[in-house]
Amino acid sequence: MAAPVVSVRDLEVTFVGAGRPVPAVRGVSFEVAPGEVLGIVGESGSGKSVTSLALTGLLGPSARVSGQITLAGIDVTTADAETLRQMRGRDVGMVFQDPATTLNPVFPVGRQITEGQIAHGTLRREDAATRAEALLREVDVPDPGARITQFPHQFSGGMRQRAVIAMAMAGNPRLIIADEPTTALDVTVQAQVLSVLARRQRESGAAVILITHDLGVIAEVADRVAVMYAGRIVETGPVAEIFRSPRHPYTAALLRSLPRIDDDPERLTAIPGQPPHPGRLTPGCSFRPRCPVGHGRAICETEPPDRDGVACHFPGEAVAAPPAARPHAASTNTASPLLEVTDLRVEFPIRTGLLRRQTGSVRAVAGVSLSVRPGETLGLVGESGCGKTTTGRAIMGLIRPTAGSIRFEGREIAGLPRGAMRRLRRDMQYVFQDPYSSLNPIRTAGEIVAEPLRIHGLHAEMGGDAYVAGLFDRVGLPRAMMSRFPREFSGGQRQRIGIARALALQPKLLILDEPVAALDVSIQAQIVNLLKDLQRELGLAYIFIAHDLAVVHHISDRVAVMYLGRIVEESDKATLYARPLHPYTRSLLSAVPVPDPAARGGGRRIILEGDIPSPARPPSGCAFHPRCFRASPLCASTAPEFADHATVPSRMACHHPMEVAQ
Repeated sequence: MAAPVVSVRDLEVTFVGAGRPVPAVRGVSFEVAPGEVLGIVGESGSGKSVTSLALTGLLGPSARVSGQITLAGIDVTTADAETLRQMRGRDVGMVFQDPATTLNPVFPVGRQITEGQIAHGTLRREDAATRAEALLREVDVPDPGARITQFPHQFSGGMRQRAVIAMAMAGNPRLIIADEPTTALDVTVQAQVLSVLARRQRESGAAVILITHDLGVIAEVADRVAVMYAGRIVETGPVAEIFRSPRHPYTAALLRSLPRIDDDPERLTAIPGQPPHPGRLTPGCSFRPRCPVGHGRAICETEPPDRDGVACHFPGEAVAAPPAARPHAASTNTASPLLEVTDLRVEFPIRTGLLRRQTGSVRAVAGVSLSVRPGETLGLVGESGCGKTTTGRAIMGLIRPTAGSIRFEGREIAGLPRGAMRRLRRDMQYVFQDPYSSLNPIRTAGEIVAEPLRIHGLHAEMGGDAYVAGLFDRVGLPRAMMSRFPREFSGGQRQRIGIARALALQPKLLILDEPVAALDVSIQAQIVNLLKDLQRELGLAYIFIAHDLAVVHHISDRVAVMYLGRIVEESDKATLYARPLHPYTRSLLSAVPVPDPAARGGGRRIILEGDIPSPARPPSGCAFHPRCFRASPLCASTAPEFADHATVPSRMACHHPMEVAQ
C-alpha cells in the first residue's frame, strides 16, 4: 500500500468571536491514498467545507484548529505561512464551488491559470501562454489559443469551471480538493466537468477529495465515502458498501430521501426536522432529534457514539428500505386548460454606442406553446439560458411579451394594463428560486406572508392574523415563528415562508421557479412533499421550472423540454422518461447521475460537446444541430416543426427522432 497523500487525525475546528465558541468540526479522521477518490457528503453546516479549508491552512484567524493534518509530508497545523504557500502551489490544487468568484474578473483567464506556477518558479513567464493553452486544451475548452486572452465574463459557467480545474491541475498536484464543483451547473455541463476531472485525475494519479451533497455524483466517481453530520463523520467505507448496506440511520435516510429517475413513489421519504446549528448541539448523539432509532433511548440522549466506521449506538438497526410506496398514478386530467400559451416570444434589445442605438436583439423565448390544466403539474426543464424563467415571468406579466397569446381561464392576459394584471395575480402567484433574496430582511415572517393580502385590501376580509397563522400551519411552520425575521430561519424554512406568501390569495396557479435548487436533499424532500400535499388539498396547478430531472420526474404530470427559447419535446412524464424522442432529451436523461454505484458505467452516457449557443446569435435551422450527434445537412438549413409524433404520444421538433434509425 502506498503512503497516503493526506492523513487527518482527530481534527477539531472551533470558531471563536464575540459570542460562544462554535465547534464546526469535531474529531474528524480519514486518509486518502494516491489515485483514490474520497467523497465527503452531508448537509449544509455539517463541516465539509471547513474540513477542506483546514487541510490547506486557509481558515481565518478566528478558527482554532487542533489535531493532526499531514499533507505530502507537511504538518499543516504547525507549518508557517511560507511553507503553506509552497505546499498549496506544489502539492494541492483547489476547485471551488463558484468559478465566478474563483477567477479574478480583471485578468485574462490564461494569465490566472499559470500565475501559480510562475510565482513558484516552476514556469518561465515567456512560456506561460503556451502552457495555459495546453492546459485549456486538456480540459476540453474549445479554441484554447483564443480563449487564453479572454476574461472570465466571456466564458460560460461550464467553461469557467473547466478553467478552474485547469488552474488546479497546472502544477501537477498530489491532491485535488473539489468543493461542490458541479453544484451550480446544468446536468449536461456537470457531466462534461466530471468527465474532465476524472480523466485528469486518472492521468496524473492524484488523490481527490470530492465534497458534495449530490449522492448521485458520489456513486458515479468516488471510491470511498465519508458521511458528515454536525461536524463529525458518522459513517465511512467503500462507496458500493455504503450505498448497498448503510448502517447509520442518517446515511440510510439520505439515500431514501433522494428522488430518482428510475423510481416513482407517491411521496419521498423525508428526514424530519432541520440539521442542528453547530453552536447549539444537543448532548449525546447529534442526530437523535431526527432519528427513528434513537428516539427515547437514554444512551443516545446522553453519550456521543464512538465506533469505527459508523458513529451509532445501534448500527444497522431499522435502516432497511421502507415498505414499497404506491407508485405515482399517471395523469388522466381531461379538464379544459386553465392556462394556454401560444407562440410566446420575448426579445430583449441590444443597445450599443453613446446614443444607445439598437443593434440587435436577444431572442430569449422564440415561440413557446404550452397549456396547464387545473390540478396538473407541468415540468419545464432545460439548461441555463434556455428561456425557462423568462417564460414563467412573461406568463406572470413581470416581463412584457414581444408577441404571442397568453390565455388564463379563457381570457387573453398578454399586454394587460398594470392594474388589471395586479388583480389577475390573485389567481396566479410566483415562488422564486432563492429563498434568501426573495424575502424582505426587515419584515417579520408574518408580515411577509400578510403582504399580498394588504396590497389587495383583503387582510381583514380574509381573517387577518388568524388567517396568516393558518397559512403557517398549512406549510408546516410553528405559529410562534411569525414574529421572527428571515435571517432567523433555515433555507428550507425560508422557502416555506415563500410558499405561504404565494398561497395567501388562494391562487389557482403557482409558477415555481427552481424552488428546491438551493436546498439540501433532505430539506428538498420535505418541500417537494409539501407541494404535492398542497396541490392535492387545494387543487392547485403548477408550472415547475427546474433543471433537476429527478425532481421533475417525481412531481410532474407532463414535462416540456426547452432548448434555446423553444420547446423541443413535450409528453406525459411516463412516456418522456421511458421513450425520449429528441436527441437533446435523450442527452439530458443520460447525463443524470444515478445514486447507485452498481450502475456506474452502465448504459450509454451522451456527453454533449460545447455550450448552449447565445440567443443573440442562434444557429440556422435546428438550434440544437451544432451539438447534436444525429444532425444532418437538413438540420443545419431547416428548422423542424413542433408536431405530434406518429406512434408515440409526444410532440417534438426534430428531423431525426431517436425512435427512428437507431
